[in-house]
Order: sequence, then C-alpha cells, then structure tokens
Amino acid sequence: MFKKFTHSVKVYYEDTDFGGVVYYANYLKYLERARSESLYSLGLSNKKLLKDYKSLIIVRSCHVDYIKPAFFEDILLIESQVKSMSNTSITMNQIVKRKETIITKAEIVLVIVNDKGKPVRIPKILKDSFK
Repeated sequence: MFKKFTHSVKVYYEDTDFGGVVYYANYLKYLERARSESLYSLGLSNKKLLKDYKSLIIVRSCHVDYIKPAFFEDILLIESQVKSMSNTSITMNQIVKRKETIITKAEIVLVIVNDKGKPVRIPKILKDSFK
C-alpha cells in the first residue's frame, strides 16, 4: 500500500469561465500542484531529483473524468496516491473533492527520465518515500 497525500486549492475567478465554472484544463494544474506538494512533503522536489539523482518526472499520459463541476470560491481537496510502480514509471490516482463529493477523478502515468529525456530507473529514495 502506498501513502495518500492531500492538498487543497481555492478556486479563483481566473480559474473559471463566464458562468463561474472551473475551466476543464485548470484541473490539470490543480493535479500537478498536488503532485508537487506530495513530493515536497517527502522532503523532495523536482529540482532536487534533477540535481542529486539526474532524474526528471514527466507526464506520459492522463485520463481525467469530469464528474461534477467546481465553482468560483469552492475549496477543493485533492487526494493523490500511487497506484503502481514499474522500474521507470509511476501510475497515480488523483481525486478532486468538494467536501465529500467527488467531482473529478484522474489516472496519471508518470515516467522518470534523465536530462536527455531517456527513461531511467526510479531513484530508490523516490520509490521508498511513496511507501
């Protein structure tokens, strides 16, 4: 079983369309922030992974289900949890909630690459930190 991480975001006017509904592409930003905050909570960062382990985390694919809309000034909670890991990739499930209501679900596949974009093994520190 892998650790679960949570991160909250407030919906600002700039995140919404004319009707006050969160524009769909902004969910990708929220999910990215939550993944970054997960790394920070482990004492890691993308800069540290690059500097110390010559590794970058990139998004290979994402599947997003928009279940219900979020609105201007909503407080959203994003739960992130690793679903599985291979030698070079991490599959992460992310759920966006408004209070207890699930409004968006995403499955993100991340690949670990070197500074030339070639897939490399997940650094042990990263693999161990998610457990």
